[in-house]
Formats: sequence, structure tokens, C-alpha cells
Amino acid sequence: MLETIALIVQVGIVVFLAIDAPKHGKNPWLWGILGFFFGPLVLGIYFILTNRKVAGWVIIVISILYFFLVMLTVIGVIFLVLTGGAAG
Repeated sequence: MLETIALIVQVGIVVFLAIDAPKHGKNPWLWGILGFFFGPLVLGIYFILTNRKVAGWVIIVISILYFFLVMLTVIGVIFLVLTGGAAG
């Protein structure tokens, strides 16, 4: 279920970038491909480059915080597995 929502958001970012890029003189293929692989981070950069700086910075900060949260979770799980922390 969560993967489906993530895919829908990712495709929505790609479609938005591909449609909006020509309006600002940007290459829609490039921004669409970057948006597919890097998602919200690229959307934030795109907003900054197209003079929507506040929205762009908010998206970038949220993306970076989410990335760090995921990485801390992964490191925590690896630590628990290696040390047998939850086994008692």
C-alpha cells in the first residue's frame, strides 16, 4: 500500500515537471527523468530555479529530514540485529 502511494506521488512529480518545465524554458525530458529518480528533492530544486524559492526550500528541507530519519532507522535496525538488542 505504501509503495503504491509513493509511486503515485513520484509519477505526479514527473508529470508536473514535464508539463511545467517548458513554461520556464527548461527541458521537460531532463526534469522528468530527474524527478523520477530523485523525486521531491528535484522538485524543490526546480521550484528554486523557477523563482518559487519558499516552496522549493520547504520541500528540500522536508526531503533531507525524511532522508536522515530513514537512514537513522536503518542504522538502528542494523545495530539491533548485530547486537541482538531486542532478543533480551
